[in-house]
Amino acid sequence: MSLARPETDPNVTPLRLLMLAVPALLVGVVSALILWTLDRSADALSNVIWTTLPGALNVDPNGWWIILVLTVTGLAVGIALQVLPGHGGPDSATTELVDKPLPLRTLPGLAVVTLLGLAGGVSLGPENPIIAINTAIIVAVFARLIPQVSPEVSMMLAASATIGALFGTPVAAALVFTGLVAAVRAGGSLWDKLFLPLAAAGAASITMHLLGAPPFAFDMPAYGPPQAFDILTGILVACAVTVAGLAALAVFPFVYRALHALGHPIIITTVGGLILGILGYIGGPITMFKGLTQMGELLKDPSQYDAGQLAVIAGIKIVALLVAASALFRGGRVFPAAFIGVALGLLVSTLFPSLNMSLVVACAVLGIVLVVARDGWLAVFVAVAIPGDIALLPILCIVVLPAWLLVSQAPEFRIVPPAEPEAAPVPSGG
Repeated sequence: MSLARPETDPNVTPLRLLMLAVPALLVGVVSALILWTLDRSADALSNVIWTTLPGALNVDPNGWWIILVLTVTGLAVGIALQVLPGHGGPDSATTELVDKPLPLRTLPGLAVVTLLGLAGGVSLGPENPIIAINTAIIVAVFARLIPQVSPEVSMMLAASATIGALFGTPVAAALVFTGLVAAVRAGGSLWDKLFLPLAAAGAASITMHLLGAPPFAFDMPAYGPPQAFDILTGILVACAVTVAGLAALAVFPFVYRALHALGHPIIITTVGGLILGILGYIGGPITMFKGLTQMGELLKDPSQYDAGQLAVIAGIKIVALLVAASALFRGGRVFPAAFIGVALGLLVSTLFPSLNMSLVVACAVLGIVLVVARDGWLAVFVAVAIPGDIALLPILCIVVLPAWLLVSQAPEFRIVPPAEPEAAPVPSGG
């Protein structure tokens, strides 16, 4: 009797993986540095807009200044989209988290409008644009310097590195790309295919930590050992939030069409900025920006918010996300969705204080991210990462199943461009 040899890809050898690990690690470092530069630039500009200028003018940055800044941000983004080469790339409302590489000439414009949106308080995250920027750069560099590496592989390295940098761990990239690799698998070991993306994502994550980026986790009560009742609780919370997310998804095309009926990009972004300003004025700064820092503010002392306030915060953020995504602003939807999940989870925890806060927040985050990202692994990862408690993982792996059934036949949370035929949704197993 002999041992069965595992199925292998003859084009993938340990020596080849080892040789390509060096450029993969460099991709991780470069991708993290680009993200860090964008983040720091946005923070610096945001500090000028929201602290330095109001202080110099002696105005309240939490009052009418919010409406003014977001309206001006919309105008500036509209002008940039109109005049810069490439017009800022494709509308983020029509793109997936990882999409085909963009022409290099579009990247400066995309970086500028992303920077303006992040600093101005638009309710979108950096994930879609920074993945697009890093992917385009890495694919172009590899095509010039290492042409034997296919564009598909270099694209996967750049995207996985950027996801690792965004969430501060290579685990997120591994989970996302497990589904993508499985979908296109043509023989060979799955881990052979994940070897290089994991190297890139790990290098990017470590680079972000070394640069002092804040961790994607917050100080929350420990969950403790799983209880049978928690499964039912988690399913009810996750499915309820999933249904709320699906309701927002149903409204998304109408908001998009209403704003695009205005015709000219500058008008669309300016009106969108004005609406976001009004929403920010009503909900306060906590309902603005990408949502990562604001999650920490919510979780720092949840007792200062009652159920009504949390409901208003979550509702305004949902509307702000729909408006921002529909008004030609460039940005991602995962970070704002995670904030919405935290707010809704805290709302449930306030209404039912006997429930464990970490459990209900994690399940709420899972439900809304599942709708927005249409990826079960990413939803589970973000749901575990925010409380930072691995004890939640067994419960979430069960909770995600009925929630996935709710979203599996729903459309993606994006607008399908007219030239792109809408295909029937195919469950990815994720």
